[in-house]
Amino acid sequence: MLSPRLLRTACVLALSCCFVSHLLAEPQVLDGIAAVVNKEVITFSQVRDIVAARERSLRQSYGGTDLEAKVKALRETALQELIDRQLILQDFKKNDYKLPPYVIDEHIKTIIREEFGGDRGAFVRTLQAQGYTLSKFKELEQNKIIVQAMRGQKVKTSTSVPPTKVKEYYEKNKREFAANESVQLRMIVIPKESLDGGSAAAQKELVSEIRAKIKNGADFGKMAQLYSQDSSADVGGEWGWVDKKTLNPALTEAAFSLKTGEVGQVFEQASNYYLMQVSARKEPTYAPFETVKKDIETRLLGEERQKASEKWLTEMRGKAYIKRY
Repeated sequence: MLSPRLLRTACVLALSCCFVSHLLAEPQVLDGIAAVVNKEVITFSQVRDIVAARERSLRQSYGGTDLEAKVKALRETALQELIDRQLILQDFKKNDYKLPPYVIDEHIKTIIREEFGGDRGAFVRTLQAQGYTLSKFKELEQNKIIVQAMRGQKVKTSTSVPPTKVKEYYEKNKREFAANESVQLRMIVIPKESLDGGSAAAQKELVSEIRAKIKNGADFGKMAQLYSQDSSADVGGEWGWVDKKTLNPALTEAAFSLKTGEVGQVFEQASNYYLMQVSARKEPTYAPFETVKKDIETRLLGEERQKASEKWLTEMRGKAYIKRY
């Protein structure tokens, strides 16, 4: 018969073996400390809660080292968001601010009414399915309201945009407010891989030779009829008048950068090589300043508020004890 001490030791060993076997049989998701902000702890599970949906999306689009880099960057951004949120909540408490209880109660009622058709039971069942209690959900929503209110309070009175700056932005970025700009475009399209198995390098050399012939006086339209392999070949590569919404962004940028009559460099895009020539252009018309003034002001005000918010957060970070793990 084993002594009580030996029996306890045997039990501990048996339990340890079972635990190790379980770990080997099934991967475990362990929680831990991701960061400490003053005396408040941020856990890895909090980071995972924020990034879960976005990580799933990344895993569908990337793999290998690209995926690792993007997931790492995503988690670092999420952790910084949580650190900043904790700093804001601590500032709220330090200043002895109060959020009236009716604010969160009305907020929850609005969620139930707008997202669950007024069905409180469906709302509670959804919380349970997601692993939340009502009190925990209220706490999370209350924190969101506090963070939003604190951000708004810190920046709304400290930012403004002088009228001269609005006008200056308009003059420097006039093309943003352009309309009806278009070019009359001709294009020769050559696939990277020829039907007879020619290499991409050989195809690129062919396009370069075509360009050289055109530069030496050959007619662009006739070259297009002979060599181009897109639907416009029969009409000499004529695409007619195109605006900035006709082509994809890369081709648009290449086409609109050409001067009238100029033949562009060999342009590579996806599975094709392109030669482009602009035969004519219509200059843009610009929206009058008064019609876009409010939009510019709103944009610049948003930028100024973002700067003010970042300055406020930077000051709080500098005064806080922040430890990442």
